[in-house]
Amino acid sequence: MDITREHVETIVAILTGIGLSAACGFRIFLPLLALNLAAMSGYVGLAPGFEWIGGYQVTIAFSLATVLEIVAYYVPWLDNIMDAIASPVSIIAGTIATASLLTDIPPSLKWTISIVAGGGIAGLLQGATVALRTKSSLFTGGLGNFIVASFELLASAIVSFLSLILPVVAFILAMVLVVYCLLLARRVYVKKRKAGNG
Repeated sequence: MDITREHVETIVAILTGIGLSAACGFRIFLPLLALNLAAMSGYVGLAPGFEWIGGYQVTIAFSLATVLEIVAYYVPWLDNIMDAIASPVSIIAGTIATASLLTDIPPSLKWTISIVAGGGIAGLLQGATVALRTKSSLFTGGLGNFIVASFELLASAIVSFLSLILPVVAFILAMVLVVYCLLLARRVYVKKRKAGNG
């Protein structure tokens, strides 16, 4: 099968969407704001039905939501409450981020990729940050969460930027983060199992 320009554009759109979805696992609204600004500038095209993401009102809404989300994660214990809200919302945000960029593929394939890859990676990374913050809260009384929040914000900003500029690099980085999270989860599971047996 010959690889056409349309195939390349679809692959780039998938990689960009998955990268933005990964960023949604760290912060929900920052990647969506980046997508909004990229769409408004004409840097990325949005799929039919997702044109609303490129609106000025959405810029205001995502900007306010981004600022509020960032501030909330720097308030001890409020960050843990935010995690309870953010966990399901990050999956939705990741799904939307990926779906909004997929234009020339059948709807069934589009939503499968968006939900499984986009929503899945966002949910996995969000779950890992929740576990990290819980551990930090237990050992530092919430004071160490400042470092966790700063790491998450930085990771979300870098992955969002790379997703739009260098989607292949962002995708590789996202996969490294997923592997790291899986290894971390396995280590926690093994520790709990040993503690239970002991």
